[in-house]
Amino acid sequence: MSSGLFEKAQQLPLDLGFRHAFGRSDFHIGQSNRDAVGWIDRWSDWPAPVLILQGLAASGKSHLAAVWQDKAGACVIKPEMLTTHSAEELFALGDSFVIDALDPWLGDRVAETTLFHLYNMLKEEQKTMMVTMRMAPTHVDFIVPDLASRFRAAPSVQIHAPDDMLLASVLMKLFRDRQLRLSNDVIAYLLPRMERSFAAARDVVTRADHMALSEKRGISVPLMRKVLADMVQE
Repeated sequence: MSSGLFEKAQQLPLDLGFRHAFGRSDFHIGQSNRDAVGWIDRWSDWPAPVLILQGLAASGKSHLAAVWQDKAGACVIKPEMLTTHSAEELFALGDSFVIDALDPWLGDRVAETTLFHLYNMLKEEQKTMMVTMRMAPTHVDFIVPDLASRFRAAPSVQIHAPDDMLLASVLMKLFRDRQLRLSNDVIAYLLPRMERSFAAARDVVTRADHMALSEKRGISVPLMRKVLADMVQE
């Protein structure tokens, strides 16, 4: 990463903007999640009762869902509640809803049946719900065909892998949160060599912090080289 990109990354809190949800850390906005944020901003105009927020693990789905929950005053429905409560009971909890990490419950007939009836009730009463999933609805083997048709027709937006600017911003914030000082050389070294995900960024910074503490040394390219080498060997 060039020094120019590093300088821009240092300004990302201004360039990208932030979102705050329930006391959580600021939500960084970049090209990888800008479309998803746009859907949040226009949630009152969603063309269907359900919006599906899709992305890999630790891509920011839960955080962005919490942002919308705050914005819409939504009620959280835990996925397992689809097997312990009726659609009518869930529907009565509020005017808008969030179901986070639905994937494991797709394939359970009871959960899918409840979700199908809940979807229909939402549509009839013009209520809204956000669902987060790792898989795209087109890749899910639904048991209830009518639920499959509704979910595959619902608007779906994907959070993509972070670009250089966003990943650099997240890395620097994670290092700052641990009061670790680093140079532009460290970021330039990491970006092309690490897995491009927020989960990997947290793992890299955590390992670097522990290694720097145990070896009583600062954050440097040689230290990060050792961190990445250890991760590859595991």
